[in-house]
Amino acid sequence: MNTLLTFMHAWLARGFLPLLVALSLAHSGRSQDAPPAQPMNILWIMADDLNAWPLDFQSPYAGGKCIAPNLKKFTESSVNFVHAYTASPTCSPSRTAFLSGVAPWKSGHYHNLPGGNESEPLINSTPIGETFKEAGYYLATAGKISHGYGSGFPSGPRLNRRDAGGVSKMPLMPVGKGEQDWGPIEMPEEEMHDTKVADFAIAELGKAHDQPFFVTCGTFNPHMPWYVPQKYFDLYPLEELTVPELPEDDLDDLPPLALAMTQGKADFVQRVIQGGHLKSAVQAHLATITYVDAQFGRILDALDESPYRDNTIVILFSDHGFHLGEKNRWQKGTLWEQATHIPFLIRLPGNPSNGNTCERFISTLDIYPTLTELCGITPPDTLDGRSLVPLLTDPSAQWESTAITGSTNKGLPELAHLSIRNELGRYIRYSAAEEEFYDHHKDPKEWTNEINNPEYSHIVEQMRALLPSIEDTALPMPQQLKNQGVWKQLRDEQAARRENQKSKKQN
Repeated sequence: MNTLLTFMHAWLARGFLPLLVALSLAHSGRSQDAPPAQPMNILWIMADDLNAWPLDFQSPYAGGKCIAPNLKKFTESSVNFVHAYTASPTCSPSRTAFLSGVAPWKSGHYHNLPGGNESEPLINSTPIGETFKEAGYYLATAGKISHGYGSGFPSGPRLNRRDAGGVSKMPLMPVGKGEQDWGPIEMPEEEMHDTKVADFAIAELGKAHDQPFFVTCGTFNPHMPWYVPQKYFDLYPLEELTVPELPEDDLDDLPPLALAMTQGKADFVQRVIQGGHLKSAVQAHLATITYVDAQFGRILDALDESPYRDNTIVILFSDHGFHLGEKNRWQKGTLWEQATHIPFLIRLPGNPSNGNTCERFISTLDIYPTLTELCGITPPDTLDGRSLVPLLTDPSAQWESTAITGSTNKGLPELAHLSIRNELGRYIRYSAAEEEFYDHHKDPKEWTNEINNPEYSHIVEQMRALLPSIEDTALPMPQQLKNQGVWKQLRDEQAARRENQKSKKQN
């Protein structure tokens, strides 16, 4: 065993990943006649707004259950990265970052605002789909993968994203408004968006492929609104649920820019809490996670029953996390644990480390260089992440945290905010004068900002030095675009598209 691993690591250092896979398969007793250079397929599964609860990572819901049997089963055949973090806590910049390999603090793309593709670093990047297509891969996609960025993947089937067809009268909740709503629906499960996304992936896995494939599928859930069949709600009786602990003084030690980040959904949080709807919201969110888990299970079972099981890399993750009232915040868009921490698992067939957890702090920016190395493809020189291959072969290997997250406030878009998580805790920089530090060893829920505690001054200094300097941090969009004189044009184009869509609906 040790001799084999030593030999594998030697080849790994020389970049021969297909041979590493073949050797691993031989050691596992499966597909021993696999050719040494057999190309690896990729199955990419991702969710929207899925935080770390399903795998019980420091859940804020002490004693609460989260039924996700397929995710938990998948941990037995994959490396489970329990400290994985998004590059941005908002949909468009998060997805743009891992699809382009360019960090928000390089591109300036920090929020769901138009103009991301006008960023020079993004214009000069190569989307991951294009890189694999040029390497001879067949590409297929369904559901939500990109969000306003040219990912290089083909357009998937057009699907109704929010399953509102199963709702007779909206909103279902007295506090509901727009997407911030929840409740059981009567729509048949086979007609739901994410069921069809799973159907698409299953169909792709059932095809005869004469070239390596890269299949991506992205569920819309558990993004709001939380509309799933009653049977998923029934799994979570209200009387058995716990809700987040929300200390009344949790915001008292935050700097002004941090408070500004959490104010966007503060009114909604208070309506939910004061109306007594928080436990109902937790129920709906968990029910939606369990529905998504069922679709993950269907896809993974289809792969395991296909001829591609032993030469397909599987990556399963989320774009960012989710708040349910913590720090007076709903949904995402902050630099705290709930919005940045995600589930993240990779299965490399035959990898002796499958079934283990990795406690190193990693980023979604590490996806692009990892997949190119695993498939023996030369990556673009514009990537900001690091390959996770050393951690896939040895989850306890030395690793300097890549878990940096960038964001901004729509109301104050001239400021870029950065956070880093590592073994020492979490450090957040809003500006040179406004910061936070949390000791996760004794405060995993980030209730006490220790930035002014002299006991932590040496740790804070270390963590400050790990972030890009303020001078080297890209200004957020739209400030960059204002400087280029194109911001007004982009906003006018966006407004025109919305008016056109509104007109079509009315007609």
